[in-house]
Amino acid sequence: MPRPTAGRVLKVDPERPAPEAIAEAARVLRAGGLVAFPTETVYGLGADALSAEAVARIYAAKGRPADNPLIVHVGDPEEVWRVAREVPPLARRLMERFWPGPLTLVLPRSPVVPLATTGGLDTVAVRMPSHPVALALVREAGTPVAAPSANRSGRPSPTRAEHVLEDLGEAVDLVLDGGPCPVGVESTVVDVTGPVPVVLRPGGLPREAIEEALGRSVQVGAGPELARRSPGTRYRHYAPSAPLVIASTNELAAVVSGLLSQGKSVGLLAMHDPGIRHERLRARIVEGGLRAYAHELFDALRALDREGCQVIVAEAVEERGLGLAVMDRLRRAAASR
Repeated sequence: MPRPTAGRVLKVDPERPAPEAIAEAARVLRAGGLVAFPTETVYGLGADALSAEAVARIYAAKGRPADNPLIVHVGDPEEVWRVAREVPPLARRLMERFWPGPLTLVLPRSPVVPLATTGGLDTVAVRMPSHPVALALVREAGTPVAAPSANRSGRPSPTRAEHVLEDLGEAVDLVLDGGPCPVGVESTVVDVTGPVPVVLRPGGLPREAIEEALGRSVQVGAGPELARRSPGTRYRHYAPSAPLVIASTNELAAVVSGLLSQGKSVGLLAMHDPGIRHERLRARIVEGGLRAYAHELFDALRALDREGCQVIVAEAVEERGLGLAVMDRLRRAAASR
């Protein structure tokens, strides 16, 4: 079957996607094409996870290093046994509690999953998304779907279809536009291949919820060997074009004023308004607390870039709940130069 014309966009209802649109997107995937689609976390760039050729198109479109593993999306918990050769009891408990949802589990790889999908590792990262569009697409495709974030590697993750088009354009065969993603940061990645579960990447599922479900503390991984087992923990990630500075709530006014005094155009992303008004200041003040801040994070960084800000100041948050994921993303973006 020939690949379809690139760059098409189909708008879909995020709650009740039209079966015809889902069927068309599934056909593209089965033909070896790339489909961008909304999940509850960010937009994913999907391809048949069991096809090394299709997966290679993901890496090429994103400019992603070949040793950076992809997350494999399944449409049913039972399908995990298709892509993993072993599912430990700890993994099963987490699946029962949090799937579908923003939790990715690192498991021993099944031989049916090409090493191209896992970045050459003998482990595979798997999750079952809860977004109706993503779930319907994976089920209709009839194959596990590899889907990293649908952006150029290193850029802020896409939480709207327009972000996908901005970064990837016609490199994608089809984009399912289901509106903004509800969570706004990627899934939490947990390695369950050893006796102790390890959070390799904080994300949309707080560590505290995982600890409550397991009745035990959970480690947060660090170091190069652990990092290479998870998507999104190595290389340049999440960064806007402008340099990013992180400031505490109490420091916001002084940091912004100092940059303005240097003649710079400044972007501000914050939950608290420092009360500064200036013609060279573009402020995105997010009301609604931490959940809203996480939801707006990547969209705001992209918007401030588009407005030509020379530097962006982001307010730091307490590293609890979603705050751990927000600070992880901000630090990686600020350190990417």
